[in-house]
Amino acid sequence: MIRIFTAAEAADSILERKALADAQVPDSWVATWKRMFGRTLGVEQAVAAIIDDVRTRGDAALYEFGSHLDGIAPASLCLEQDRLEAAWMALDHETSAAMQLAADRIRAFHERQPVADWVHESADGTLGQIVRPIERVGIYVPGGSAPLPSTLLMSAIPAQVAGVPELSIITPPAQPAGEPEPILLAAAWLAGVPRLYVSGGAQAIAALAYGTETVPGVDKIAGPGGLMTTEAKRQVYGQVGLDGLYGPTETMIVADETADPDVVAADLLAQAEHDVLASAILVTPSTRLAEAVQAAVGHALEDLPRAEIVAESLDRGSGIVLVDSLEEGFGVANRYAAEHLCLLVEDPDQWVDRVQHAGGVFMGHHSSEVLGDYVAGPSHVMPTNGSARFSSPLNVLDFVRVVSLFGLNEAGARRIGPAAARLAEAEGLQAHARAVTARSRL
Repeated sequence: MIRIFTAAEAADSILERKALADAQVPDSWVATWKRMFGRTLGVEQAVAAIIDDVRTRGDAALYEFGSHLDGIAPASLCLEQDRLEAAWMALDHETSAAMQLAADRIRAFHERQPVADWVHESADGTLGQIVRPIERVGIYVPGGSAPLPSTLLMSAIPAQVAGVPELSIITPPAQPAGEPEPILLAAAWLAGVPRLYVSGGAQAIAALAYGTETVPGVDKIAGPGGLMTTEAKRQVYGQVGLDGLYGPTETMIVADETADPDVVAADLLAQAEHDVLASAILVTPSTRLAEAVQAAVGHALEDLPRAEIVAESLDRGSGIVLVDSLEEGFGVANRYAAEHLCLLVEDPDQWVDRVQHAGGVFMGHHSSEVLGDYVAGPSHVMPTNGSARFSSPLNVLDFVRVVSLFGLNEAGARRIGPAAARLAEAEGLQAHARAVTARSRL
């Protein structure tokens, strides 16, 4: 059952943002860490121990952590392209066609993103920028509780559009074969990656950051993940670049009385089935809608295959928030800064300008977040845990570097040089000033 909160109650519970390291984790995780490391650890300490071990022992640590943390060691840490192609060829036509449609739409969307060199010529010379792809990128694709070929496509294709020459995809193994699910292998082949690396969680992030005998180290890591993966990304930042900290997924729905309770319930349940740490929140001024959605969630939950995961997700960080008006609802939404913000209201165009913080805005009753998950086009890798206040969904710009160009001529250097020298002297940097004045003899 999903609970109904007042705005004040929600502010101190489901709407409260917590640091990754302070997140509540299942008792089974804590028990596993204690068996492995001989002491009780929090998330931050456990991840640090895993990273240090992978950095020290490489492949051996990946196999060991796979066995103890994921419940299965990889059969192999690397699957070559022939295995990926075989998985693609084995797909049924309907699935391969759907995956091809998704890939085409993702590529078309990101090819429209303006990312270009530019040069400005003036009497002072040339200024501009050149855009270069990051050389080595690692992409993490979650797969512990469900295979996510959509995430592979949503992450790899923008990197390819950016021109990244070395792309390493890593994803956890699955039972019973110790390999990722075949549909993930098929997605890797469709994306055109040469091979797929097999490892999950914090240990996979450590492998990408520092390299092992099999997994190459990279310059930047992209892709979403669960709590441990995201905390690991935070800890290796500086050794590598990051796209962002995309942790457990979340959806907030702002709805009025025009919303269909069954549709709202379906959207909440779709979010909750990701994992037990996912958040699915409805914000509405309508008591009637709130109670109808609560009942619809209860009925629909009964026959879901992942009902146990959904129920725990609904109990941990999900709920229905009653507000006095839609204006107050959008205030709640902006403070929460959701990964997905769905506007199930009569006139979403009227309200979209009220949105300040969100990873993606889904406008109207037909723009379901699930369409964004798979086939709409924009990447579904989006900022979570309030980071939409300062970061953006994964896009082509995450995979390039902008290099500034300085091509001043003699006249330009003479015209602006005195100002540069004066500012250098004001900062007490005499050598800087002399580097400007020395050119007067050229």
